[in-house]
Amino acid sequence: MKRTIAFLISIIAVTTMYAGVRLPSVISDGMVIQRGQPILIWGWADSGEKFEVSWQDVSYPVEADENGNWQITFPAMNAGGPHTLKADTLEVKDILIGDVYLCSGQSNMELPVRRVTDLFAKEIAEYENNAIRQFIVPKVTDFNTEREDTPQASWTPCDQENVMEFSALAYFFAKEIHAKTKVPVGIVNASWGGTPIEAWMSERSLQAYPHYINEKQLYEDEGYMKRIKVMEGEHFHRWNSILYANDPGYHGQEPWFSESYNDRNWPEVDMFSKKWGNDGMNPRGGSHWLRKSFKVSRKMAGKEGILRLGCIVDADSVYVNGQFVGSTGYQYPPRIYRIPEGLLKEGENNITVRVVSNGGQPSFVPEKPYKIIIGKKDIKLEGKWKYRMGAPMPPAPSMMFFCYKPVCLYNAMISPLRNLRFSGVLWYQGESNVDRRNEYADLLTKMMQDWRMTFMAPNMPFYIVELAEFLHKDDKAGRAAWDYMREQQAKAAKENANAVLIKNKDLGEWNDIHPLDKKTLGKRAAKAAIDDLKKNN
Repeated sequence: MKRTIAFLISIIAVTTMYAGVRLPSVISDGMVIQRGQPILIWGWADSGEKFEVSWQDVSYPVEADENGNWQITFPAMNAGGPHTLKADTLEVKDILIGDVYLCSGQSNMELPVRRVTDLFAKEIAEYENNAIRQFIVPKVTDFNTEREDTPQASWTPCDQENVMEFSALAYFFAKEIHAKTKVPVGIVNASWGGTPIEAWMSERSLQAYPHYINEKQLYEDEGYMKRIKVMEGEHFHRWNSILYANDPGYHGQEPWFSESYNDRNWPEVDMFSKKWGNDGMNPRGGSHWLRKSFKVSRKMAGKEGILRLGCIVDADSVYVNGQFVGSTGYQYPPRIYRIPEGLLKEGENNITVRVVSNGGQPSFVPEKPYKIIIGKKDIKLEGKWKYRMGAPMPPAPSMMFFCYKPVCLYNAMISPLRNLRFSGVLWYQGESNVDRRNEYADLLTKMMQDWRMTFMAPNMPFYIVELAEFLHKDDKAGRAAWDYMREQQAKAAKENANAVLIKNKDLGEWNDIHPLDKKTLGKRAAKAAIDDLKKNN
């Protein structure tokens, strides 16, 4: 038995040692390589391994160094393709040469095309372009090491199969650039909702901010992080379990979402009022049930419909005539649920919404669509609803979002890209730094300087998207804070060469931190990028 185990261990050791030639995730089928700049191809192999890399039908000898690293540089090329790259037995097909942009930031950069179809459905459905491609950098964190590679991911073309997952801003940005240049456009999408700028900065760039360095050190122990994640998961699961177990809407004599449930004694409330969901002074966490009756004509009965419930704070579960039709777990996404064929009947119908508040004021966000769409007809749902408190709860346990912590995203999502070359960086971030806005211009300056060093491109352009208008006109303090943040963005753009501020304030929506008009914004950013391309090509 011991000999058998030893033999198996030796096989594993040999297999690990001779892992063969490997390329980074981003060098894969369908990639776009920056035109007009030397082309760096890199990867890993066994120490001292010799093999050939083929490009443009010419083979070149390559040898891995003692650490297993190898790289080779080819001359710059004009736009075109497709091309094929071979590294030993590996083959990367359908490579285009064009203009590549790093698109980074938080949720307004990450926001996918599927979230803006309300405004641009026809345009999106009618457009495909294999010369526009996106690589989404997988969401990972690392507090200890500047990584050399990302988890496995792939380049996807702008077609109907993949377009809905494109960054909406990057989609319109790339579409406009390609329309003007006729050159392939590659989008490297490294974004993560809610993240502050310091998460995207390297440790060396934060040396003037020791509190961020010290904060980063808190999370260098992976075991500590795992214990926090387990504990938080258990706490949140228990909170939801207690909420469900004590919710009379689920466990009464008849479920409150039942089609036949009698809600005659429920008080009526204005759905947009702040008077429901609190005790008269303070908001109440837990579950809140709202019901509304509506009538359906004979012509509309039985047909499939689309239920629009705007946005809801925080989470919701929705039932139509007692049948579950959908749920959303947090406040920001638009609620769009399909009502299946045969569910709506002639005459009286009802809808039940179970809203879960994590501790703040539950609400339906005003000035959003609340209706049922059947063909070209709408059934309006605004106005009075029946209301009843379900299970009151203390605030939900807070969660530690490690991706919000300093350095971790630079290490895991930017550092692995360092051998790529870009036409520029499109940066949409800042909402999560408004509370610390005084330091933002300096942080953004330091980040731009450091990324230019990382990518060995001292003149790499940055297109900085101004924060969109947000918050109600009566929230003067909040709006002033956002205005000051815009001044910080403008200062960074003004004081740094090859940095441009992309105007965006006028495209905002007071009731939505994620404004939908990414087309106008994309065109504005593209104009700045095209101006730079004209100067440099």
